[in-house]
Amino acid sequence: MSTLFEKLDDGRAGIRLYGIAPPKLASTPERLRDIAAEQVDRLRLLAPDGLVVYDIQDEPGRGGQERPFPFLPTVDPEVYARAGLAELAIPKIVYRCVGAQPREEFSGWIDDVRSTAGRHVRVFVGAPRGRSHRPGFPLAEAYALAHAASNLVIGGIAIAERHIAKEDEHHRMLAKQDHGCRFFITQSVYDAGATKSLLSDYALSLRTSGRSPVPVVLTFSPCGSVRTLEFMKWLGISFPRWLENELRHSADTLERSVDLCERVFVEVQDYAREKRLPIGINVESVSIRKSEIDASVELYRRLSSHLGR
Repeated sequence: MSTLFEKLDDGRAGIRLYGIAPPKLASTPERLRDIAAEQVDRLRLLAPDGLVVYDIQDEPGRGGQERPFPFLPTVDPEVYARAGLAELAIPKIVYRCVGAQPREEFSGWIDDVRSTAGRHVRVFVGAPRGRSHRPGFPLAEAYALAHAASNLVIGGIAIAERHIAKEDEHHRMLAKQDHGCRFFITQSVYDAGATKSLLSDYALSLRTSGRSPVPVVLTFSPCGSVRTLEFMKWLGISFPRWLENELRHSADTLERSVDLCERVFVEVQDYAREKRLPIGINVESVSIRKSEIDASVELYRRLSSHLGR
């Protein structure tokens, strides 16, 4: 079976990822060990190509709306991936919010990566929305500094909703590729039409410029309640009216969301194959509720089976 690095090096379709948020910073050491042990056991059974560990930041000014759930700081994703999940022998794809740290700190981190054995995978993201005082610096500079670490594989974010609003996300993707991005991970997908529009413009731009695509990993997240739906909308995730109605009025929102995610993925995958774009999956499990964790496992298995066809 091909490894994550082989798929990235060859620009292949079929990357399978599973995404988690680090535990809450207020967790006791005993609770941290229990959470890590449960996650390690679950991931060993699923055997994804890699694990995504998110860098959760507060975004107080997003859309001018009040956050549906309170922000609770989490354990540093770098620390959790390295120490808390040390037993898990798969690549960790850690998100790094370069807009939330000074340049000197980031440069020091790059030096640490260079001196550490093995290959590392990181996804760079900009500053959280609404932050008035930004200690960080532009993504382009982060990519330039990252070139010093030859053992570092960099990924980028692709957001279909931003493309619908500004019609330039495909240009952002190409610029990130030029800066060394080897793959993209999307925001959670519920709007097949928006995602297909982004992929269409990306494919056309590649053809016009004579460039090859890199893998686009589509993220999917089970939605367990109407309140979770509101939170996902607050995050900027787009729900077509018909699909939102299905979730709001379903007798079992969680089960319905898994079915709808599978339906959306099949539609987008078929379109991506027509455009000869290499597609992968990333199924998120960011909830602490057992029912939602179980739903993410079921969704991962369903999408993984489609990906292999």
